[in-house]
Amino acid sequence: MHPEDLEKLVTMTMPFGKYVGTTIADLPGPYLNWFAREGFPQGEIGRLLALMHEIDHNGLSDLLEPLRKR
Repeated sequence: MHPEDLEKLVTMTMPFGKYVGTTIADLPGPYLNWFAREGFPQGEIGRLLALMHEIDHNGLSDLLEPLRKR
């Protein structure tokens, strides 16, 4: 994980698929779980989706709230 990844979760939007345009931090858990089962895409977006899956799966989404308020 890179230090700026948490900031990207609350600013970067999904570039494709059913939730195109949705902030990565706002993607629903079942969608993240689907990627975890089927495989995350290559590159930065895949790394961020995997990170968000871990955060969501472990109930840590509230940790992103201070970053949203910036």
